[in-house]
Amino acid sequence: MQTWLAISNASAGSSDEETIAAALAILRGTAEVTHVATQNPDHLAETLAEHPDVDLVVTMGGDGSLHAVVQALHDADRLPDTPVALVPLGTGNDFARTLELPEDPLDAAHALLRGEVRRIDLILNGSGMVVVNAAHVGIGAEAAARAEPFKKFLGPLAYAVGALSTLFTRSAHARITIDNDQIDGHVAQVAVGNGRFVGGGGELLPRAVVDDGKMDVAVAFAASTTRRILYALHLRRGTHPDQDFVHYARATSVHVKGEHMRCTTDGELTDPAGEHRWQVLDGGLAMRLPG
Repeated sequence: MQTWLAISNASAGSSDEETIAAALAILRGTAEVTHVATQNPDHLAETLAEHPDVDLVVTMGGDGSLHAVVQALHDADRLPDTPVALVPLGTGNDFARTLELPEDPLDAAHALLRGEVRRIDLILNGSGMVVVNAAHVGIGAEAAARAEPFKKFLGPLAYAVGALSTLFTRSAHARITIDNDQIDGHVAQVAVGNGRFVGGGGELLPRAVVDDGKMDVAVAFAASTTRRILYALHLRRGTHPDQDFVHYARATSVHVKGEHMRCTTDGELTDPAGEHRWQVLDGGLAMRLPG
């Protein structure tokens, strides 16, 4: 019998704990499953180090939890040798949507039993951070940063407040190198990714394929307020790649250099920087997925 390590977040609510217990009961019908609710990245790294020979690491959580597990395995030099699986429990579940996993976590657990290990791509940024789903610099990341002070009072509406405030800010000038091609100008957003969705279903990279050996890239030259509104409208429908102010491509490496911009990576926000790099690790991640 295979040995699986299931990782969840120690801060999960009581309803999630009940769902996790039910999903574990399903998984234990096929494998010997050890469950650990980790408290922080150090605890996660220690847990993985204590289980060096497991056949599978099952993430029970959302996009952020999956990112944390893959990052810890990457830092431990265990990718792609240690396969990963996902039982989606987050609010957005964007990468689960790209992978076409069942929305219900118990259905996803049942599907996992019938799954098989596949190699998919992984993206690595210039500082060694993995990108499982998507990363983007510009107004989306800036909106997330501006929403932070309002989250306690407005909840999900806080992001709308942050997004509205970015409509009137100046675009950053940058030069973007996509493999061997260079483009430059005032950009509203540069996005790269292996997944199609962000923000609970928004189609940021609607043509992305998880195992084609390349990342999808979208560069929005939306400097004016009117263009930004148009970009936001097309983004909701996933039709922005067809607009003349959006450059959409597939690439193995992307380099952005210019004025300082914030970045968000699988939902994790970082401080503004003048340079951002990403490269694809072809088949860099093994995942157990429904057949």
